[in-house]
Amino acid sequence: MLPDPLHPAVVHFPIVLLLLGAPLAVVAVFFRRHHLPLLAAVVLLLGACGAVVATVTGGKDAEMAGELAGNGESILEQHEEWGERARNFGLIAAVLAIASAALARQPAVGRIVGSAAAVAAIAAALSVAQAGHYGGQVVYKLGVGVNTSATPATEGGAPPATEQGKSGRHDDE
Repeated sequence: MLPDPLHPAVVHFPIVLLLLGAPLAVVAVFFRRHHLPLLAAVVLLLGACGAVVATVTGGKDAEMAGELAGNGESILEQHEEWGERARNFGLIAAVLAIASAALARQPAVGRIVGSAAAVAAIAAALSVAQAGHYGGQVVYKLGVGVNTSATPATEGGAPPATEQGKSGRHDDE
């Protein structure tokens, strides 16, 4: 009983984890107590693993987009590229954060490696933000993945939205 398409169902986990992992990695550089480096490493590792799953499912689900009009192909391509960057930076950040946590008995070296992990985690978070921006455009601007076969009139008795109703604006505004 997996959702179909799967990508929208799994992509939110790495988004949250990588966005949370970046500030944790930064804080772990300055406060190496209370297992903060280990917490940052675990969060970044889970985020990176989720990003791998998100890019795999995104690649498979991209086929349902079909041919996109106008600059739609470019928007989808940007979404894919930023998602891959987020995955790559997330993996780098996770490896570095794990190494930093493992260097707990060598605080100077651990701090240097932790700083590199923080930089990679920030790059992952920024990439996630860009991927999300383009992903939002794919869904909300291009309508990819939106089920248009069911209308409100068939589900709840309300009339289907008109173009005017979708924008929330009226001609007299």
